[in-house]
Amino acid sequence: MERGGNVSLVKYGSFVSLLIILLAYWFRSPQNTVLDDRLDTVLSSLLRAESKVGLNNIARPKVAVGFGGCVDLIVDGVSLLNKISLPLTDQPLHHDYLENAEQLAQSFAYFFAPGAAAERFMLNDTLFSELVEASRDLPGNRWSVGGNAPVMAGRMATEGCDVLLGGSFSSDFTDVLSQHIMVAGNVVDEPDIHLILEYPSGARWGHYTARRANRYIIHSDDHNPYLDSMDEFAEKLKDFNPDLLVVGGLQMMDNFPFQSGERDVLLSRLAALLSSSSPQTDIHFEMASFVEESIMEDLLHYVIPHADSLGMNEQELPNLLSLLKGSNITVLSDPNPRVATVLDQMRELYRLINQRYKDANDASVESDTDGAETNGRALTRLHVHTLAFQAMIVTHGSQWKNTMSATAKASLTANRHVCGSNNIDPSKARLIMDDSFSVSRQEGSQRIPLQESRPVSCWDEQEYQICVAPVLVCTEVYQTAGGGDNISAAGLVLQI
Repeated sequence: MERGGNVSLVKYGSFVSLLIILLAYWFRSPQNTVLDDRLDTVLSSLLRAESKVGLNNIARPKVAVGFGGCVDLIVDGVSLLNKISLPLTDQPLHHDYLENAEQLAQSFAYFFAPGAAAERFMLNDTLFSELVEASRDLPGNRWSVGGNAPVMAGRMATEGCDVLLGGSFSSDFTDVLSQHIMVAGNVVDEPDIHLILEYPSGARWGHYTARRANRYIIHSDDHNPYLDSMDEFAEKLKDFNPDLLVVGGLQMMDNFPFQSGERDVLLSRLAALLSSSSPQTDIHFEMASFVEESIMEDLLHYVIPHADSLGMNEQELPNLLSLLKGSNITVLSDPNPRVATVLDQMRELYRLINQRYKDANDASVESDTDGAETNGRALTRLHVHTLAFQAMIVTHGSQWKNTMSATAKASLTANRHVCGSNNIDPSKARLIMDDSFSVSRQEGSQRIPLQESRPVSCWDEQEYQICVAPVLVCTEVYQTAGGGDNISAAGLVLQI
């Protein structure tokens, strides 16, 4: 009965979106007719692609999501910095972590101008408390459930899954979670607060202007880096028997002042949990903003080898790829990359990770004449979410299904989350993806036109399928924070 209610809500949401399209048709101005027609057609086609697959005829999928969580305090970033009279800087600089107001100004300016997402740990508890207090009475501020794991869990519960969430939360925090989310972890008196400094495209801070809407996140979190819910989560995982296990939130460990060897112990325990998971349980790792090279190397050793699936944005993709190729990590990349650039990076990442998997298992076989168990898992799914488009690579014959519909759903979820409405209004959206794109930067590569009536382009290459879908970019931004988590979670739901 309940499942039927959820399906009705989804169908109602799609109906309202189509109704908005019809109303928009009657009120558009003549000069915008061609653009409006294009947006309307793309939207209705994406909705049709999304609706080809549903959960109405199957049992609710079971998904386990870890780790941690927080309360997000969301404010207008420029308004906050102006309120505390943060001196403007003429030196935009990257800092791995923040110790004072000058570093905050330099770091914010560094990411604000290009409009790139960033997250930084603040060692200065006093300054962080001052920022929180200044934010509490800032007009337009909002409090929200935060953290990669709770946000992904919330989206998956909304989309029809039963979820086991690993994290230590306050009772007030758990009270606002969906009834389809079961929590595994300790109860804490006060949750950690993360400050989300949002800004729209065109926002100005002194002589800096943001090229696109995004957010700058600051935290002084001393609970989530320890993954303190992991033991109870592992215990409940045995009986929960999930279809999918999702790991996120590990960026809380980035530049955190652990004691020597402490992080290695935590990540080795996580690796043991992942390696002991049933082969029937798919594993997805959601990347985030990492700047410390040693933790990226730890992820390559302890976490990524156990994942069937990876999710990341246009900043995190070249960051991970650079490390795999033996270079330094990239702190800032093009926030609006071309499709061909991203696809080439995805192919190379897919190849390098699977080559590492093959090499590790070949070495195990050679060192054990009686044969050895497989080490880790092959990467069979890669999802990259950008402002302009969604792209997925899925291995032929793998467990992941419905790639075209999942890519469409990810695209629609981007608009729904950022605009803050399940009903997509084409008058508050625009397409920034090119009218056609090359499938690679290699000379002579095929160009694929964006067909409004079939906006999700899918094709086969070697051992995998690639799908690309344009995003109806929201022009009246409600919230960018949590966008990647919502997008990744929504795409996964249709593929398990």
